[in-house]
Amino acid sequence: MVDFLLEVGVEELPADFVGSAIAQWQARIPQSLAAEFLTPQSIDVYGTPRRLAVLIQGLPSKQSDREEEIKGPPARAAFKDGNPTKAAEGFARKQGVAVSDLELRDTDKGEFVFIQKQISGQAITEILPGLCRQWITGLEGKRFMRWGDGDMRFPRPIRWLVALLDDAILPLELVNGSEKITSDRLSRGHRVLHPESISLTQAADYVTALRQGFVEVDSQRRKQKIEQDIAAVAQEIAGEAEVYPELLEEVVNLVEYPTAVVGKFEPAFLDLPTEVISTVMVTHQRYFPIKKQDSPALLPNFITISNGDPQQSEAIAEGNGRVIRARLADAQFFYKADCDEHLDTYLPQLETVTFQEQLGTMRDKVDRIMEVSNAIAAQLEITEEQKKDIESTALLCKADLVTQMVYEFPELQGVMGEKYALVSGENATVAKGIFEHYLPRGADDIMPETLNGQVVGLADRLDSLVSIFGLGMIPTGSSDPFALRRAANGVVNIIWSANLEVNIQELLQQGANEFLASHQDQASPLDALQEFFMQRLRTLLQDEKNIDYDLVNAILGEADAEYTNRALTNLLDVRDRALFLQAIRLNSQLDNIYETVNRSTRLASKGDLDTQQLDPQAVINCDLFESPAEESFYNALVKLLPQTEFALATRNYQILVDGLSDLAPKVGQFFDGENSVLVMAEDENIKNNRLNLLGLLRNHARVLADFGAIVKS
Repeated sequence: MVDFLLEVGVEELPADFVGSAIAQWQARIPQSLAAEFLTPQSIDVYGTPRRLAVLIQGLPSKQSDREEEIKGPPARAAFKDGNPTKAAEGFARKQGVAVSDLELRDTDKGEFVFIQKQISGQAITEILPGLCRQWITGLEGKRFMRWGDGDMRFPRPIRWLVALLDDAILPLELVNGSEKITSDRLSRGHRVLHPESISLTQAADYVTALRQGFVEVDSQRRKQKIEQDIAAVAQEIAGEAEVYPELLEEVVNLVEYPTAVVGKFEPAFLDLPTEVISTVMVTHQRYFPIKKQDSPALLPNFITISNGDPQQSEAIAEGNGRVIRARLADAQFFYKADCDEHLDTYLPQLETVTFQEQLGTMRDKVDRIMEVSNAIAAQLEITEEQKKDIESTALLCKADLVTQMVYEFPELQGVMGEKYALVSGENATVAKGIFEHYLPRGADDIMPETLNGQVVGLADRLDSLVSIFGLGMIPTGSSDPFALRRAANGVVNIIWSANLEVNIQELLQQGANEFLASHQDQASPLDALQEFFMQRLRTLLQDEKNIDYDLVNAILGEADAEYTNRALTNLLDVRDRALFLQAIRLNSQLDNIYETVNRSTRLASKGDLDTQQLDPQAVINCDLFESPAEESFYNALVKLLPQTEFALATRNYQILVDGLSDLAPKVGQFFDGENSVLVMAEDENIKNNRLNLLGLLRNHARVLADFGAIVKS
């Protein structure tokens, strides 16, 4: 067994690529080794801004000898009249065996030629160079570049290679035009703290040797140290750092030897909104804000993670302090200037901001948001005062986009809208709605809590969906430049989280009609929008609500207009039925009615009863009954009707399932009991009457779901 080290030295990599490259190698290297019949004891992948490395320990020095079965040409092509053809001879020659070694075997596609070939294992010195080039050139990511006069692409220029098998250098070359990078045992230490080369004696020494050169190659160790140091230095000033996970991951891959440094700024800047200070620190400077212990208030301090000399921490803190003071001074100026104006005075400036070339300005979008908000408000049972607040929120929801603060810090859209609305004298409900109409956004997907934020958030997303779909810009594959999948998910999740009785089908129809009125050269986007929302519903039910795929199909149907219309008319009903179906599958109630409903449904398909019909008195002729089982079935359906209607009205589907359970024995008697009947009777009227009985049962069950789509447990 041997240890193998590959280190690719580069100029400083983007932080996001370091994490991505580590993950790619962790997935691909074990797979590529397994494909070469090599199984090591351990594989550790490391990465810093200046290097990517893999240390493979306990690697066999050669592949094991193995026997491999190789399939050749069909027997009819390989042999004629018992004699080998050129096809057989060519196959044998290619495989390095005699024609007499060929075997004939039957397969599901006929008789073929096979050989059992003994393959001697290769030494890893022959295998690894090719694998290493694959690992390096196979990495994927954004912003790859060329350097020198070669065609090699990588996020940053490659400057050195280390390739060691135990203590020996494995010959490896990367050729980039006139430049040739050859493997060696020389790595490089920290750019400031250890600028000298590090000569590695053997592969297994890698982590320790680099650590002595002030480089911590293990990203998890760097992360742990950063977290510990942040907590320690914050505690020294009676504070508690706000450690944002995304910022932490980025900082981990920006440094090789992290040192937490506390800086400070003037307390006067704390008069700025907390969100402004945090945005300046986190988004623009990659600093960690510090709160007072047991308080949401910020301290006039920050923590930066230095990659420099720890002995120079005081100078580093002062330098970073000058930078943050300048940024906060700018923010202070913007905030004061913005607060001098009433928020509605910014509305005319929205006419200078283009939403989309064919869809007009942001002011045009605001007008459309107001129209859709009014349509949603009309569907809800709310007061005139609530409608007025919604209208004010819709009017002002985008006004902060043209303020100086949001122009400089786009991340603060909505946040500043709320602040400026309060300064302008708007009530707190309107102000909160302006902020919340952007929710959910971000990793935590916090939902809007105010009716204003919910309604205007729905209107904003629905306008974007209808308008962009109207132009034919439908998301395909991974391409979704207007984030329409996220917008549709937001519509569904807002309605579900707030339990809003909103008819999306009606809103999409209204939106499509209004779009066509102003874009007469375009086709209606309605069908595409409906299909898109149904796809989103499937995804959300399966991925977020953990509903089994077949139950989702049973709720939403398969390209079924009836199910599509019902789903988009009442999204709350979709959610409740899906959750209920999943629950009764788990408690076995679904099993109790499954066979009864499915058997009835299969036979009912031979009839022509409208799937919407639920009333047995409207379609059943009792005079045609020939068996007590028919009358019993009918009476049970009459009893079931009010239960089904109640379930539809209240979304309490337990009462429907209870009714179907009570009906099951009656249906069993109808099919198989002492007084069972032949459904497909010779008399056409009797046959249709019996099919209608079964069709009614199917229809009542369809109020819950399409049982034909459910897979038996």
